[in-house]
Amino acid sequence: MTQHVHGSTNGEIRIGVYVCHCGTNIAKMVDPHKVVEAVKDMPGVVIATQYRFMCSDPGQELIRKDIEEHKLNRIVVAACSPLMHEGTFRKAVEAAGLNRYFFEMANIREQVSWVSEDPRTATHKAGQLTRAAVARVRFHEELEMRRVPIKKAVMVIGGGIAGIESALQMADAGFQVYLVEREATIGGHMAKFDKTFPTLDCAACILTPKMVSVGKHPNITLLTWADIESVSGSIGNFKVKVKSKARYVDTSKCNSCGACFEACISRPTPEYRRMTLGGRVFREGRMLDVRDKYILGPKHDLTILTGAQPMPENVPAAMEVDIEEGAEL
Repeated sequence: MTQHVHGSTNGEIRIGVYVCHCGTNIAKMVDPHKVVEAVKDMPGVVIATQYRFMCSDPGQELIRKDIEEHKLNRIVVAACSPLMHEGTFRKAVEAAGLNRYFFEMANIREQVSWVSEDPRTATHKAGQLTRAAVARVRFHEELEMRRVPIKKAVMVIGGGIAGIESALQMADAGFQVYLVEREATIGGHMAKFDKTFPTLDCAACILTPKMVSVGKHPNITLLTWADIESVSGSIGNFKVKVKSKARYVDTSKCNSCGACFEACISRPTPEYRRMTLGGRVFREGRMLDVRDKYILGPKHDLTILTGAQPMPENVPAAMEVDIEEGAEL
């Protein structure tokens, strides 16, 4: 827990502002001296200065020294992206005895100097962003970090090659992964390709080993033929409702022998596939709204009917179609 040892006990806001040159990354387009001039007279600003590299040890020491000497209780640094050094400056502030959240950062490198062509307008914009940071830091409140238990499980939505690879990488890292795919099988668009660009490698040779690895990985739970119904919660504590669509097959008995396919009287054209003749589409994969499910089974494209084949006498148990099966959540 950070001890707040400086200032604000009497309600006075004392702000220190530091403008970084970042070598020439900022200084070549933005005039740091004019940025300092733009903020030095703002309410609450006790000290405003510039330095070549604020992220360096001397730059951080400058902040710590001013906090002690001028009793600062708010710090603003105008420099690079917060993604780069926000943590660095928060630690410096914390080391001087301030709460780490009494700090605000203005990005005048990625958002100004790197994307500007006119030094005058760039300097003006940098001054405005820094002024906004000064105005904002006045309203910062003391916060404390806390640890919250989380469940180390990951859900990957989409079983294409990207989803498959993501699931495998995270599963190998030790996370429990739930891979959800709306289609009946994973593979996505890559399963329809013959070759991959630009090396013209065999698409199936790349994809199928990964599909097998997903099915056998102990840390991956595969949920195919399923849709996401709702997502709630927050980071580390999400709750997802997944709807598994009816398969009309007892998956606990199915061993993928293919005997049911041989016995079925229909030959559905896969969705997204077309058969053309003379430039005319005469058969197209699509989903039909079958009204009599007891006769036609699940939603199938029955535009391609082959000759009826007799049902084998010794029907494997896995072929027992469950027409009463419904979707599950």
